[in-house]
Amino acid sequence: MIDVQNIIAVTILSLTGSALAQNEAWPRVILRGDYPDPSILRDGSDYYMTHSPFLYTPGFLIWHSRNLIDWEPVARAMTDVVGSAMAPDLVKHEGKYYIYFPAAEKNWVIWATNIRGPWSKPVRLEVGRIDPGHAVGEDGKRYLFLSAGGRVLLSDDGLGVRGKIEDVYKGWEYPKDWETEGMWLESPKLFRKGDYFYMVSAEGGTAGPPTSHMVVAARSKSINGPWENSPYNPIVHTYSADEQWWSKGHGTLVDDVNGNWWIIYHAYENGYYPLGRQTLIEPIEWLPDGWFRAAKTATPIATAGAQIAHGMKLSDDFSGKDLGLQWTTWRDYDPKSLTLKDNSLHLTAKGTSPADGRLLLVTATDHSYEIQAEVTLGEGSIGGLILFYNDKAFAGISSDGKQFTIYEDPSHESQHPNTFGDHFFLKITNRHNLCAVQASSDGKTWTTIQADIDVSQMHHNKFKGFFALRPGVMAAGGGEVKFKQFQYQELQSR
Repeated sequence: MIDVQNIIAVTILSLTGSALAQNEAWPRVILRGDYPDPSILRDGSDYYMTHSPFLYTPGFLIWHSRNLIDWEPVARAMTDVVGSAMAPDLVKHEGKYYIYFPAAEKNWVIWATNIRGPWSKPVRLEVGRIDPGHAVGEDGKRYLFLSAGGRVLLSDDGLGVRGKIEDVYKGWEYPKDWETEGMWLESPKLFRKGDYFYMVSAEGGTAGPPTSHMVVAARSKSINGPWENSPYNPIVHTYSADEQWWSKGHGTLVDDVNGNWWIIYHAYENGYYPLGRQTLIEPIEWLPDGWFRAAKTATPIATAGAQIAHGMKLSDDFSGKDLGLQWTTWRDYDPKSLTLKDNSLHLTAKGTSPADGRLLLVTATDHSYEIQAEVTLGEGSIGGLILFYNDKAFAGISSDGKQFTIYEDPSHESQHPNTFGDHFFLKITNRHNLCAVQASSDGKTWTTIQADIDVSQMHHNKFKGFFALRPGVMAAGGGEVKFKQFQYQELQSR
């Protein structure tokens, strides 16, 4: 069945997104929810972007745009879990696409001849540090720039390294009285314009104090340096906890088809740490001295052809043959553990609770939202809805058919009678980080089992990991759990 309401909503978002580009103040959110460490590539008149997947799999969701404002998901590039994968660099070189990324104390690369896949298995590069940034020098050789100002020579095919890391850049010294997590020079992104190579890096730490993160720039006439810091540093920074966007940093510059330049980066929203780091954009202006800085006005991108419907639908009626792009597992990816049939998701159970159970998660995008689903338990199974940060921070509701278990966090859970048996409907309402859990026998008349579960502290500053609080479904125990009509709905503020 065609979801008419969703089509109308997406169409409105698409039409208003481009129109507002010239009217809204900057920065502007282009992807709400947990889309950190953005890496962006212009490929002719098309733009592609990916982000850190960490332990969510399949990873490296690739987004496509024609105007940098409206984005559609087109593929996931990696199903392997080689560690917590982060800070990618998406590049194109001699007709091939590459994603370089760190995980498990090494750097890795996957590649494809078509950006929508198929992508290769991860290739391990025998080099440490993090946040690789690919560059091609004036000599035609390929390099990876790394955290802490490092650089290593790549093989000609980009799938191996030659030699050892050399330190080539010391970073920009910010004022000593700025409140940050530390220097932490990372995420070098390089491009060439005119007579110069430009390197855009992050400093100050990615979380911690609201004023921690920043974007700094340096340039050199040779890929070998020396690197001169920009007099306009920092290019992007949060100066006060009163601002809307905290820990702004990890930027990538891109030019558009009309010759305008933009910087895309991530930030936490003030008061909504559990949503994770969201993707923002603002314009860049070039100055007569050959440097750039953030601009206060922008020219909308003139595009031709069909408009892109912005965003990704999070609800799922499970009518497709394959799992939708909105879904990820946690830590492992076992396609044999799930089956789509009869407009239902059949999820093989494992573990005993959300901490070690089978999870399928989506990325929340709103300050307030509601999820619900119809649940049918198999013999010996436990099924439920969950808001999951990691195995030490989650909230939600599950049942074994005899009782409901409410999770306020892994240390606090309670049991309540289940009079509905093995078939029931569940709902979680999250209003500004305060949650209520409900159950129903028919999906129409709801019973509130517990209200005011506080999830505001389920974020990196307390539990580490750089994750976000993600809604989804869980299956624990034995057998399988069947889910129908998973619904995600934004709630209006009140």
